[in-house]
Amino acid sequence: MISFKTIRARAEKRKGGPKALEKLMPAKPDLKRLARLGDDRILAEMTRRVFCAGFAWSVIDAKWDGFEDAFLRFEPARLTFQPEDFWEGLLRDARIVRNGAKIMSVRDNAAFVQDIAKEHGSFGRFLAKWPSSDEIGLLDFLVKRGSRLGGNTGQMLLRFVGWDGFVTSKDVVACMREAGLDLAEEVKSKGDLAQVQAQFNAWAEETGLPYTHLSRICALSVGENRED
Repeated sequence: MISFKTIRARAEKRKGGPKALEKLMPAKPDLKRLARLGDDRILAEMTRRVFCAGFAWSVIDAKWDGFEDAFLRFEPARLTFQPEDFWEGLLRDARIVRNGAKIMSVRDNAAFVQDIAKEHGSFGRFLAKWPSSDEIGLLDFLVKRGSRLGGNTGQMLLRFVGWDGFVTSKDVVACMREAGLDLAEEVKSKGDLAQVQAQFNAWAEETGLPYTHLSRICALSVGENRED
């Protein structure tokens, strides 16, 4: 495997130098902020990522105020006590995207968030304690305990709530393949995910950078050089 210095140098050259690249980095993860994040906001982001999967994000964004109202501001305790006719009514509610399976995932994930909050004080505290060196373990946990949180959905959930992790986007995978990892073009298998995790762990130790920055730099070092 090549040093991350090589990958960073390539990204800097493509983006106009070290300072220009630095401006493209997301905010550094704040575990204290994550630990304080309300369970309603965690459930809201779960729902947003679930509904965005396979759908135009712009449509979900445009309807989001309606989602907030329809799903009772995503308060887990309120949602878990709603009767069947509440959920059936959402199938006819024009404020949201009326996908039955995704609507019911909100009920399941409300119970999931509530259960974890009871065990750890809040879902945010639970996430803040989980090490970035084991993202694949956390993703597996989300799949087993949550609803429709597998694949890219789980990764994007973690990214949007502020957890420090990587995302196996097309460009990130291309970067890692160029760096020497024997990966499929789409990382889905446990073996491929384990390789990605191990390499990000090595790069984090080498550089001291957050995983979100490593992932972003990796993505910017390959592929179409888009304006960011």
